Amino acid sequence: MPDLEIRNLHVRAGGDKQILRGVDLTVGQGEVHALMGPNGSGKSTLANVIMGHPNLEVTEGQILWGGEDITEASTDERARMGLFMAFQYPVSVPGVTVTKYLRTVLNAHRDARGEEPIPLKEFRETVQEAMSLTKVPEEFSRRYLNEGFSGGEKKRMEILQMALQRPRLAILDETDSGLDIDALKVVSDGVNAVAGQAGSDTGVLIITHYQRILEYVRPTHVHVMYKGRIVREGGPSLVHELEAKGYGWITDELAEAAA
Repeated sequence: MPDLEIRNLHVRAGGDKQILRGVDLTVGQGEVHALMGPNGSGKSTLANVIMGHPNLEVTEGQILWGGEDITEASTDERARMGLFMAFQYPVSVPGVTVTKYLRTVLNAHRDARGEEPIPLKEFRETVQEAMSLTKVPEEFSRRYLNEGFSGGEKKRMEILQMALQRPRLAILDETDSGLDIDALKVVSDGVNAVAGQAGSDTGVLIITHYQRILEYVRPTHVHVMYKGRIVREGGPSLVHELEAKGYGWITDELAEAAA
């Protein structure tokens, strides 16, 4: 049974703006799925509705998690179930140190499992191990969360959170956006260290416009979204085909089929 199963999902925003028009998608443990497509095709909307964004309305279809219908579950409930999302534009939280934030997150997950708060010594060791794994400098822990961070540093903080939480599903919403090649490699190495590797329990859904992150984080499945639907699926070779041809050949095929 896949961890995530989306069935015939229709979603609208702003009351009457239909964005998703019948999406079907499954993601299992250890799988790396790339979701590609032109701007405005609904990729980020899909990511946000999987996480339970309150401004998005599911008008038809289901979101299943481990076989359980979570279509109406809150964002907090989904996070506690093991869903995680790295944002395209992580926000700053002035006055809250990285250490305090990470400990709060860890304790929230422990509480969901009926466990006691993490002891300070264990917390320090866990954070140091995760920072080493994701190549985040230790001095980051004393800074306010994302305050004054560069774009690349903010994205590395997202991957650090993923390393600490060890989610069952990690959604990366255009994590490669705005990164130079060095920052992209650091972020990709962090993703590979945590998820998507042989024996990993974590599934990954990467939302991106470009091939470059997929040169470092190798997808097992590739999906193309257009006008709110997944219109093409395949393996890693589909990425190279899109890079060579763009999206026009797919939209042309769809137009011919509809004629």
